[in-house]
Order: sequence, then structure tokens, then C-alpha cells
Amino acid sequence: MAALHCEVIITVHTDVQSFAVANLLRRPAAVEVAGFVAGFDPSTTSPYVNYATPVPGAEPTDRDVSSLIEAFRERGLKPRLEFAPDAAPTVEPALRRAGFGTEAVHEYLVCTPATLTVPAGKSGVEVPDGDEDYVAIDAALSEAFGGEFPPSPEGAARLRRTQESGGAVRFVRAGDGGCAGAAICSAPAEGTAELAGVGTRPVYRGRGIAAAVTAALAQAAFGHGALSVWLEYSGEGSRRVYERVGFRPGGTRLYLTLEA
Repeated sequence: MAALHCEVIITVHTDVQSFAVANLLRRPAAVEVAGFVAGFDPSTTSPYVNYATPVPGAEPTDRDVSSLIEAFRERGLKPRLEFAPDAAPTVEPALRRAGFGTEAVHEYLVCTPATLTVPAGKSGVEVPDGDEDYVAIDAALSEAFGGEFPPSPEGAARLRRTQESGGAVRFVRAGDGGCAGAAICSAPAEGTAELAGVGTRPVYRGRGIAAAVTAALAQAAFGHGALSVWLEYSGEGSRRVYERVGFRPGGTRLYLTLEA
């Protein structure tokens, strides 16, 4: 039984890391560098959009890491990676030798069709319909995350691209016609999909919006062929929300950055 459990955990790590590679290859200017994929988007300099990840099982040399750093530097970007360390165990030591430091360590949760629990009652979850909705969602998510990601035409356009390219965007409409809360799910890849950006404007919190959009997006991903959906959580409060709709512990993702 222990061996079976270990095999399942390794498979989850590998699926999530394989997804990360496939997802970054969708970026407008993605490049492959010595066992890494760097997902670059010329429309923004945000390090949360422009970052790299290793292919599962990568065993980079110091020269490989130097080549990756140069790919960022020649574009004027901060070298940054996100990955599941258990899927490529030798990557972290190689990056540490080059001076990369820890930005964050996040646990992720996984939901499958068998564990999904849709909240009872009327959810009010909608699919965006037109530019006004995407602009409102972008602004609401910016507010939900304390302005960490300022609203912009590019942000609204990325939301539209997600919805139109096999992913999904879902939101709950506010009383003023705008957006009370929303979330995003990528298009599936390697059998899984990432659910991200779950945010509710402060005045609308405590009404079950996060649970409703999370469940709706998981359903949409399963409808598009995903066998699982995964997400990262920011605190015990949000973790409880996700667990109530069927998300279970999956593993850890590491964020490393090389400061100037």
C-alpha cells in the first residue's frame, strides 16, 4: 500500500510539472533552454508572467543554468522559476549554486471528478460576454489582491485569450453590473489544468463566491477533458474553501528568483 501511495504522489508531481512546461510553451515568445522552458510574453515585464520551469527529470549543469540566466538578462527580465522540485530533484541545487534564492514555497491541492463537490444553491456564476466583462473582471481581481496586479488592457486581453483558447474564466456579477469575484482556469495539458486567480472584492467576501467560481471552473476543465485540476492556496482560510469543493493535498511548488 505504501508503494502504491508513493507511485500516486510521484505521478501527481510529474503531471503538474509536465503541465507547467506545456503551459509555458503557450506563451507568445516561449524558448527552450538546456532542459528548461522559459515562457516570455513581450506585452509585459511582469515576473509573474515571464518565468521558467524545468522539464521533468532535468539534470542541468552549471553551464545550462548560465544559459537560462542569459535568456532572461538579454530581455531585461529578472531570472525566475516556478516548479515542483520532486519532479526534477537536481534542479534546485544547480540553481542555488548560481545564486537563486527562495521567493516562496507553496503547497498545491488537486481535485478530480470523483472528489468535486458543487456547492448547493444558486451560484450566479457567469461566463464573461464581451469586453466590458473582461475589463470588470480584471479590475475586480486587482482589487481582490490588493492592487498587486494593476488592471490594464493587456490583463483584460489575457483573460479573453484564456477563455477563447480552451481555458475558462468565470465570475459572479456585482449589484452594479460589474464583477464581485472571479477566477481563471488554464486550458488542459498533460491531463491536468491549473486554476488560478481566485479573488473576491472585499465588500463581497463571505458570500460563497470563491467556492462557486472554483467549482464551476473545475467542472469546465473536466468538460474540456482534464482528469484533474490543481491550484495553490494562500492561507488556511482559502484552503478550507477549496477543500469544501473537493480539492485535496497534492504536493509543493518552489519559486526561486535571482536578484540583480
